[in-house]
Amino acid sequence: MVRYYLQRIAQSSHLNAFLEVYETEALEKAAELDARIRKGEPVGPLAGVVVGNKDVICYKGHKVSAASRILEGFTSLYSATAIERLLAADAIIIGSLNCDEFAMGSTNENSTYGPVLNALDNTRVPGGSSGGSAVAVQAGLCQVSLGSDTGGSVRQPADFCGIVGLKPTYGRISRYGLIAYASSFDQIGIFGRNIADVASVLQVIAGPDEYDSTVAQKEVPDYQAALAHNKTYKFAYLKDALHHEGLDAEMRDGFSGFFEELEAAGNTVTATDFAYLDYIVPAYYVLTTAEASSNLSRFDGVKYGHRTAQKDLDLTDFYKKSRSEGFGKEVKRRILLGTFVLSAGYYDAYYTKAQQVRRLVVDKLSQILSEYDAILMPTVPSTAFKIGEKTEDPIAMYLADIYTVLANLAGVPAISVPLRRHSNGMPFGVQIITKQFDEASLLNIADHVMQLISVRQVTIV
Repeated sequence: MVRYYLQRIAQSSHLNAFLEVYETEALEKAAELDARIRKGEPVGPLAGVVVGNKDVICYKGHKVSAASRILEGFTSLYSATAIERLLAADAIIIGSLNCDEFAMGSTNENSTYGPVLNALDNTRVPGGSSGGSAVAVQAGLCQVSLGSDTGGSVRQPADFCGIVGLKPTYGRISRYGLIAYASSFDQIGIFGRNIADVASVLQVIAGPDEYDSTVAQKEVPDYQAALAHNKTYKFAYLKDALHHEGLDAEMRDGFSGFFEELEAAGNTVTATDFAYLDYIVPAYYVLTTAEASSNLSRFDGVKYGHRTAQKDLDLTDFYKKSRSEGFGKEVKRRILLGTFVLSAGYYDAYYTKAQQVRRLVVDKLSQILSEYDAILMPTVPSTAFKIGEKTEDPIAMYLADIYTVLANLAGVPAISVPLRRHSNGMPFGVQIITKQFDEASLLNIADHVMQLISVRQVTIV
């Protein structure tokens, strides 16, 4: 299997999904597992599963750069808890995957190492920020992959690539070893081709961790067992989301037809009001950029990573020069915005107000989810757009996150599963949201949906 995936990776190098391939150690791990199996020795629950890792999740002894020049050449001194648990379960990590710099972006065009290409149409973006992770699964370069989701960075590329992307509840998976973008939003997520694979990985990497004070102490349920429960559900969809002017008309028709299919299968699908839709993107970007400006202040060119070669600078100018050279345009934009909204005179007008919007969103979502099993909504307002199409209009790019940031603001679990093919040939998916720490129901519902629509996975041969 490892040789097969290594061959696939070599054949698909033009997609730019992998930043580094761990060929030697992956083959060594595979040989070790083969030997243990031949001897009848026990192996872990993910024995032989080939996993790709987003370049924001630390793996001891391997380079991690967050796809940024500021961390060029840096080798991680420790492994993230999620990585440690994968290795303990005998998974084989085959390489590090390209992404938007510091996970900031929706297209994977913000990487220092160049854009990732959508394997279905190389002229289109794969989504971001976890574009490499999505394409690696889409193009058959690994079985599953890890990404990170701060405002949709797993679900949006999963949608664009026609695969499954899960963002668990905030605190379900330890963030120890995940390079921080916005600490109260970030969550490690999982890409796969089917729900069973995603459930298996979540089972292994979820749960308490002494190294992360924000991780939940809740017991991790048996997610595989949850998939066996077939029943009908009570769904809500947000009227404001489905009838938003930004949603592609053909996609809107596709969702309406899907709701009819659900009802024909015995489920109930009810429209509900959500008055805050147009406020969630501004609130999200105020809060996440504020946290980013704080988190990224540690990258100063002194302790590790890029350092300016210019001589005879005082300390302040040294910091400015190193950071200006090391960070890309989008990261600089978000640091500046975050610093502005936290500054004296603007803190209450922007940051405090955004926190109040967040509270309203949490309360409204909790109220809806107390009455329904799940919320259904689009993952994105359009199919994958052309490379370069939105790079000159950051506002249009940010508005593309309108449907995904909701789950991050509220800290609830959400998953994107492929739904239809657009007339332009590109896939689009449906997003499912359940209440906090109810990934068992979320996965079961997602499995139910995928069986119902008999979706054909996007496979690049």
